[in-house]
Amino acid sequence: MVLKPSGYEKDLTGVFAALADPTRRAILTELRRGDATVAELAAPFSMSQPAVSKHLKVLEQAGLISRTQRATARLSHLEAEPLRAAVGWLLDYRSYWAESFDRLDDVLEELQRDD
Repeated sequence: MVLKPSGYEKDLTGVFAALADPTRRAILTELRRGDATVAELAAPFSMSQPAVSKHLKVLEQAGLISRTQRATARLSHLEAEPLRAAVGWLLDYRSYWAESFDRLDDVLEELQRDD
């Protein structure tokens, strides 16, 4: 049985796909400091501005950045809301892992008592 993702899950797929690349994660980290041009974002990397622009396009399609024109500069701006959705999805699994570790603790305690 193949499940088709809902709109929410499609959004998460785009976010996680965008975050899978270390360059894109570094760009998001850079944008936490404020809006930046392609040239400013390309400076720390050994890649061309067109290559950085391709990364920005992926981030924009995932909703992680927005882009605006200011005079002759095109600025990228961090949009953190999709990250909140991703964190929320990941936190749903926190209780699963906590319960798993609690069961493991119980097994270890039982083994120590048996010794």
